[in-house]
Amino acid sequence: MDFAHVFEALSAQGPLVYFCYRPADGRVIYISPNYEHELGGHLGAVNEELADWLHDLHPDDRRFLAETMAHAATGGLVRGAPLRFLRPDGSLRWLCLTATRSTPPDDPTGPLVSGYLQDITRTQANRELSERYQAKKNSMLEILSHDLASPLILAEQLSEYIAERVETLRDEHLDRMIADMRTACRDGVTLIRDFVDQEFLESASLELQLVRLDLAERLRIVVDNYQHRQHVAGHRFHYETSHPSIYAKVDESKFLQVVNNLLGNALKFTPDGGLVTVTLHQHPAHLLLTVADTGIGIPAALQSCLFERFTRARRPGLRGEKTTGLGMSIIKTLVELHHGRIWFESAEGQGTTFYIQLPLAEPA
Repeated sequence: MDFAHVFEALSAQGPLVYFCYRPADGRVIYISPNYEHELGGHLGAVNEELADWLHDLHPDDRRFLAETMAHAATGGLVRGAPLRFLRPDGSLRWLCLTATRSTPPDDPTGPLVSGYLQDITRTQANRELSERYQAKKNSMLEILSHDLASPLILAEQLSEYIAERVETLRDEHLDRMIADMRTACRDGVTLIRDFVDQEFLESASLELQLVRLDLAERLRIVVDNYQHRQHVAGHRFHYETSHPSIYAKVDESKFLQVVNNLLGNALKFTPDGGLVTVTLHQHPAHLLLTVADTGIGIPAALQSCLFERFTRARRPGLRGEKTTGLGMSIIKTLVELHHGRIWFESAEGQGTTFYIQLPLAEPA
């Protein structure tokens, strides 16, 4: 097969580096001329340079690449698999791999894997910056909704106390002022919570974009956002993981919003000074994420319907925070769209622990 004729015509169309690779002896039998311009290599030395590329491959991506190429060699389609390479200065270079088998299954010479590589370093940097901002924004919305609502709820409670104390004065003007204060506080809390809920509902309605993600690192960032505000929020936060890096295929924005929603619920139902703990453990075939609090717990009578839409299990928070009754239903839907499952354990007065089990990342 004349790979050079086919791939040279294709490579002229854009910044893609086409290749044909023979797994039997680990050699590249064709690389398009774009290899020199796009990846900085030398056409005549591609097989010598292949060892350098593999040496610079991020340690966490080595098994992923091996599984991905094995998948392609058996006829599977690998589409847009991201690979990280370590530069001498410690920065990352991202290449995107698309490949599949290019010879018949019964070819006596063995399989050939053909496809293309594309440098996506700049695109990936922009995406990561956007996702980090999105994760921080969602965390801060939950934290600020708690911080801003708490004094308004306190003012509403004080206005009710004052109203009782001045009732004997029978001052209509004073009664009206106190009623206006109570209404303004209640409306302010509703406005804050509606805004956060609407952000969650709108995000959840978008189509999932699954990517291979180091979930341990991303969750560390989310919990850090809460830890930096714990002196204001009145709660303590703790995070632990079984491995420094744990990979899963998730929609980063949506899944981290699930975590933020669970953390927001923990804030609502945990008294000041309570502890919220997030853990992530890797098992042979899955990972297990837990969000545990030392709050008031969920009454046994409400536990069976917690994940229902507009559930009767919805309750105002300890500080009067409102709820739509949709949050847990959407969380369950998003977890299941990630091929996972969610459940919880709770007892009144002893706190609540939510468990999310997800499959580990597989080849693209």
